This record gives sequence, structure tokens and C-alpha cells, in this order.
Amino acid sequence: MATLFRETTPSAAPPPVTDEPVGLDTLVSLTPIAATKVNEIRDAEQIEAEMGLRLRVVGGGCAGFSYDLYFDNPTEVDQQFSVAGVKVVVDEMSLMYLVGTEIDYVEGLSGAGFKFNNPNVKSTCGCGSSFSV
Repeated sequence: MATLFRETTPSAAPPPVTDEPVGLDTLVSLTPIAATKVNEIRDAEQIEAEMGLRLRVVGGGCAGFSYDLYFDNPTEVDQQFSVAGVKVVVDEMSLMYLVGTEIDYVEGLSGAGFKFNNPNVKSTCGCGSSFSV
């Protein structure tokens, strides 16, 4: 189990409201840059095809929750779906905190990593490594 990155970022924009039913593949989104980076990491680390990108919200940090992102085998209780061509695995508890989240990959002077734009976040800690809803 290789952790890719943990980060939190608040977002003020709520997910769009529509009358159409919401499919699992629209609950969480990856930007094209993030999907490309996930696939690059999968190839570089020779991750097995049956493993999916696990998105997980875990308790901890000074604000209450943090994100966990790594490749893992799905279990019977996981929701599995494809987002931007990436096989994604999410447990049901985490999914309720991730609805509407967009995952991006950013590079800058202070480093590079995955950025979570989650409309459910109410506040983050000072260092930005955890969040509350």
C-alpha cells in the first residue's frame, strides 16, 4: 500500500444541483492532469491492474479529518467506479465526506501533489493538513 499524498483544501463552491440522478462516477472527479499523474505513478510503480486508487477520509489531525490516497485492492463493501479513466475505490463512510470533491494535481515552487477541492469542508487547520465538515 503506497500512499500518494495527503492534503486538504477548502472550496466554497457547492456541487451543481440538477434533477438528474447522480451516478457514482460524478460524486468525485479528477482533473485530466490528476488522472494523467495517477496513471504515470501506476506505470512507474508497476501497480497491478486490479488495484484501484483508494480515496479515504480518516480521523486525525488538529481539525478532525484528513485525506488518504493510495493504490489498494477493492473489498466487498467498497464502491468502485471509473473517473477520468482511473479505477477508483471508496468505502461508504469516506464517500459521504467526498461528495462533490474534485482532485487536481498541482506543481509549484513549494512542491507538487494532489489537491482536494471539497465543497463539504467548513474549516481547515493552520497547516492545511486536516479539515472539518
